[in-house]
Amino acid sequence: MSAATATVTAPAERVAAAGEGRIGLRANLRHIGALARRNMLQIKQDPESMFDALLMPIIFTLLFVYVFGGAVSGKGNQHAYVNYVVPGLMAMMGMNIAQAVGTGINDDFKKGVMDRFRTMPIARSSVLIAKIVVEVGRMMIATAILLGMGFALGLSIKTDAVHLLAAIALSTVFGASLMWIFILLGLTMKTPQAVQGVAMLVLMPLQFGSSIFAKPTTMPGWLEGFTKVNPLSNLADAARALINGGPVAHSVWVTLAWAVGITVVTAPVAVARFRKKT
Repeated sequence: MSAATATVTAPAERVAAAGEGRIGLRANLRHIGALARRNMLQIKQDPESMFDALLMPIIFTLLFVYVFGGAVSGKGNQHAYVNYVVPGLMAMMGMNIAQAVGTGINDDFKKGVMDRFRTMPIARSSVLIAKIVVEVGRMMIATAILLGMGFALGLSIKTDAVHLLAAIALSTVFGASLMWIFILLGLTMKTPQAVQGVAMLVLMPLQFGSSIFAKPTTMPGWLEGFTKVNPLSNLADAARALINGGPVAHSVWVTLAWAVGITVVTAPVAVARFRKKT
């Protein structure tokens, strides 16, 4: 590269960097909206990417109700298990959808999409937030299908619609906080396959070592102790209480504390890592 080119490029890079620092809230929201639209258009061009959000709730509900339902509630009484497991699956659904953010971020780097974003005068955080916005939409679609399957199998709301919406909102907030963990994972691992592999190592113990599928009192003492500190147990218990009735305040506040804590710790690290890579 010639000295003249270097002279032109260096100020341009400084201007872009300085411009990013001066981006206001209104401009940042426009960038997030434009990038979210870009992500939705990607889904439109690749409808198969929605299969997990559309089919996973149906498969999981049928599988767990008819495999575990008889063991937990007695043979022939699987319908009684529906009100226990469906609120728990709301917690599980958010976590499974969240991992797609990490693989998506990693794949965008592999395809060179982030090279294009690097040249644009946008806040780096807007790229990540737009990903989360679209994945939250996918999460809500998956939750709606899950509840639809639950109602088809006999789910009954023993509180009211407001409590049901609160359960959905709580699951969405917690799921959105987990996305920052998977974004950080996607920015750290070298391939999408590596992201998926590590994500499964995290997901499996948290999902099955929780109160999602069975009451912790039926588990060995050491595992019961783990379920009590598992944030998915608190979310499942909170959603269950909001739908079926019962004490709810403790589980809700603990879940919100986990969501805030995860976001506060991982979001700045993920944004800093993203800036470093771009």
